Amino acid sequence: MSSATPVQSVPETDTVLVVDFGAQYAQLIARRVREARVYSEIVPSSMPVAEMLAKNPKAIILSGGPSSVYEDGAPQLDRAIFEAGVPVFGMCYGFQLMAKTLGGTVDNSGAREYGRTPLVVSRPGSTLFEGVPAQHSVWMSHGDACSAAPEGFTVTASTDVVPVAAFENDEARLYGVQYHPEVLHSDHGQQVLEHFLYRGAGLAPTWTTGNVVEEQVALIRAQVGDKRAICGLSGGVDSAVAAALVNKAIGSKLTCVYVDHGLMRKGETEQVEKDFVAATGVQLKVVDAKERFLTALKGVSDPEEKRKIIGREFIRVFEQAQAEIVAEAGEHGESVDFLVQGTLYPDVVESGGGTGTANIKSHHNVGGLPEDLQFSLVEPLRKLFKDEVRMVGQELGLPDEIVQRQPFPGPGLGIRIVGEVTEERLDLLREADAIAREELTAAGLDREIWQCPVVLLADVRSVGVQGDGRTYGHPIVLRPVSSEDAMTADWSRLPYDVLARISTRITNEVRDVNRVVLDCTSKPPGTIEWE
Repeated sequence: MSSATPVQSVPETDTVLVVDFGAQYAQLIARRVREARVYSEIVPSSMPVAEMLAKNPKAIILSGGPSSVYEDGAPQLDRAIFEAGVPVFGMCYGFQLMAKTLGGTVDNSGAREYGRTPLVVSRPGSTLFEGVPAQHSVWMSHGDACSAAPEGFTVTASTDVVPVAAFENDEARLYGVQYHPEVLHSDHGQQVLEHFLYRGAGLAPTWTTGNVVEEQVALIRAQVGDKRAICGLSGGVDSAVAAALVNKAIGSKLTCVYVDHGLMRKGETEQVEKDFVAATGVQLKVVDAKERFLTALKGVSDPEEKRKIIGREFIRVFEQAQAEIVAEAGEHGESVDFLVQGTLYPDVVESGGGTGTANIKSHHNVGGLPEDLQFSLVEPLRKLFKDEVRMVGQELGLPDEIVQRQPFPGPGLGIRIVGEVTEERLDLLREADAIAREELTAAGLDREIWQCPVVLLADVRSVGVQGDGRTYGHPIVLRPVSSEDAMTADWSRLPYDVLARISTRITNEVRDVNRVVLDCTSKPPGTIEWE
């Protein structure tokens, strides 16, 4: 891109704010809004209302939460949010908080409801319930209940034990339901949510992957201008799509750097060099840094420390690559000021940067970077969920071999070895992982599961018998999970014959492994990766 290339204006996006009151479903609400083709962002309930309104939201959704509106220290909300003229939709706790703040009655009458509950719609033609059956099941989870709606509100639904299960105020554009319309267990929940967005808030379903590409290309050009950027290409979906977006925006000003840190799966480097370069035509620089990473990780077993070391070494390698790229350009070389990363919205949220909640783990892109970072970050996927990233990749014309690839963490096999990372342990895990992937592909299960981390319990030994002799080998853990966006997940019920083939092959073909176990833990309480 020459210096004469005009910088495009950034398209304005209508935004719905999801105010998180500590709900387990806040991310799911945001996803459901996006599925309605309306852009959404999550903000913590601790954010001052003035800051929320400064974001110019076109609508606000108040999430559920574990608290009682009457508890000491329970999250509250300034009444100003309901008087700002912005449409508001309260769900569960958010519904009760709206009712209480505006003068309605919320009390603990012992009318608890949990799970599937029959709902009776008393105003079938209302804004929320137009076209929805007068009786259907919804997902309740509450102890307190609203027994009287605030002045100006019309009660539009009830249950056998709760007289006010939904209310609406079209004049003020304020709406609420006691249940969770965002979960699949609530019949017609998505329809009710879309009625709020389209009818209550007057929004149009215009947010598409094409919009995302257009917006991000304009943002990238505005940020980078005529300078150069490098992208850490891991071969995974996230970095590949991020690189393709930036390549579309600035073309030859981008150089992708593939760091072969020795923590990749079998055949990974060859796949990156063949598939991605062929699909995009980007400039690719391969850096062999295996010894550097293994030396830095020597003696380290703590998972957080491993993540930080890997993140730090990545940056140092990029700084070296930067110097080499500029040097190669000779006297006409330009400085490389930007680093492209495939950071996703769940990475930000789980690193404590999305909702003001606890840090679940340090992501190598979020919180794991050194303080003396020499680059400005370009993160075009920072507000997207994984399935949205895949759709953007398809929009950009990337092949399915890249777009549909199962997620693989940036720190690679380094965080799938529980214990110290050594070359011997990496070789062992690489072989076990390759067997699991081969068998899942052969069984046609690649698209049915989200991913299947294969974990080596390097600091654990178990007794076995192989070749009529006693062995003392490592256990391998299979972690197949099903998910929509990695925020929540359930373990995948793989066919027993597939599990048997994987187990037999690993214990027969991989040395020092005499036991294969299945992790059948959901998320929560467990995370998808072990470290």
